[in-house]
Amino acid sequence: MRLVKNAWWLIMAWLSVSVTFGQQSGTTSYSFLKLPQNARLAALGGVNVSLTDTDVNFFFSNPALAGDSLIGWASAGYMFYVADVGQASFAGSFRRGRNFVGSVGVQHLNYGELEGTDATGLSTGTFRSGETALLFSMSHRVSNFRVGATSKFLFSNLAGFRAAAFTVDLGGLFVHPERDFTVGLVIKNFGFHFSDYSETNQPALPFDVQLGATFKPEHMPLRFSFTANNLVRPGDVYGEGEVRSTLNKIFSHLTIGTELLIHRNINVLVGYNSLRQQELKAQQGGGGGGFSVGLAAKIKSIDVVVSQSRYSVGNANYSVTLAANLQEMIFKKRVL
Repeated sequence: MRLVKNAWWLIMAWLSVSVTFGQQSGTTSYSFLKLPQNARLAALGGVNVSLTDTDVNFFFSNPALAGDSLIGWASAGYMFYVADVGQASFAGSFRRGRNFVGSVGVQHLNYGELEGTDATGLSTGTFRSGETALLFSMSHRVSNFRVGATSKFLFSNLAGFRAAAFTVDLGGLFVHPERDFTVGLVIKNFGFHFSDYSETNQPALPFDVQLGATFKPEHMPLRFSFTANNLVRPGDVYGEGEVRSTLNKIFSHLTIGTELLIHRNINVLVGYNSLRQQELKAQQGGGGGGFSVGLAAKIKSIDVVVSQSRYSVGNANYSVTLAANLQEMIFKKRVL
């Protein structure tokens, strides 16, 4: 029993320092759901609920972002965090009746191999831990609006402690009929626990409300996204005890993403997450905290996105996502 307790606290320390968003701005279970699931999202600051018809993975952020242009697309990606910690993701989209788009996805965070010790500090061997989310989503278009819902089955195994939960995302999107302008709103991760690590300990699910807008100025090769998150905590997301200005509190909810549309096949991505920057600064994280960059390129029939960002002090995190329109590729082969 002592061994299991030691392993448990080792996992908790590992998560808080290496994987989660700095201080995480509140304690919840399944915090890996706050991590970006793909390279494009990571490059744009990690939070975006309004960038539509661009990436099949974005239904992870807002189920209403899955549009007709993404039907038949599939993707796979991997994010490299600290040491052996990494996250794999898979996504696909398909037509489901008239004006309906279905999406499925998997997000798996692997905490790598950790060393176990007994009460005296002697090694007892290694063990592995991880968390997984299985997603099933549906979106529906009504005129200039889209609505969507995603169901998530969550599974966690931390040093032998197991837990499971079910959550739902509800999202909406407004698409301007004439301009390149969209507004998205999503209510994320409300649900319940099937089982938890212990009967006496049941942390809250990572519930959140996010609102964002994306627009492209006419005659400019730029597209901007502004997203407000942690809206369930409209005050200081750091909690009580921190003395911060009103402007600082407002900006701690804001994420900004910019796309430089160099060519139809090449985009440069830049993001800024104010909350992450402030968290890393509080941990003496130094320069670069909160900023992220990426490159999106279309190579033949494959979309490739790579990004660099920071989610922990002293470490750069890299991610890569590959996507292709499998429906189009299969159809072309049949025609040939």
